[in-house]
Amino acid sequence: MNVDLDDLMAEFDVVSERRELDFPRRSGVELNLVDLHRQLRSNLQHVDLTSEAARRESLVFPILIYLCEQTHSRLKIEYSIEVNQYLRGTLDYYIQSAQDFLVVEAKQADLTRGFAQLAVEMVALDQWVEGTSNTFYGAVTTGDVWKFGCFDRSKRIIYQDLNLYTVPGNLSPLVHYLLATLTPETLDRVRKGSGFRSFIFQMQNCFIS
Repeated sequence: MNVDLDDLMAEFDVVSERRELDFPRRSGVELNLVDLHRQLRSNLQHVDLTSEAARRESLVFPILIYLCEQTHSRLKIEYSIEVNQYLRGTLDYYIQSAQDFLVVEAKQADLTRGFAQLAVEMVALDQWVEGTSNTFYGAVTTGDVWKFGCFDRSKRIIYQDLNLYTVPGNLSPLVHYLLATLTPETLDRVRKGSGFRSFIFQMQNCFIS
């Protein structure tokens, strides 16, 4: 089933826009990505990535674990949320941090459908998460390709980044951008507004059937 993002968001009184999102690097921080880069390249060479499980375990999971180590966060697996009968699902991965960030695996390696699912999840978080966070950040990934998005809660706008980031080719900017959204001191440079919160999710059971 084809999903039109504009029509889907209209169901939740949300509009969508496409634009380049500007993510800062963490100032004064040098990351050692040699081991992670080597692991991802080895997985790409030796693992048949024909299934969602293979992509998750070989390409997504190593990056999430690295983020947890760098941010001293905990990773939860298969985490369920239920806002109502329309907004509910099971999250493959959930990084519990001081901040809110989503990662959604694209089913059948379909980034368009995957981003629509990500958008619905960020709308669900708007009702699920308490606090004063003004913006949720997220990403959809096929494992070797990542796309970012964010949800401005006050303006009710979903922003879809125009850029794509590949693994392992764009691993360094990808990890820096992910860490920027998870690190409080850099968030005010990503977007103007109130504080951000960040979680990372990997969806198993879709909000979009």
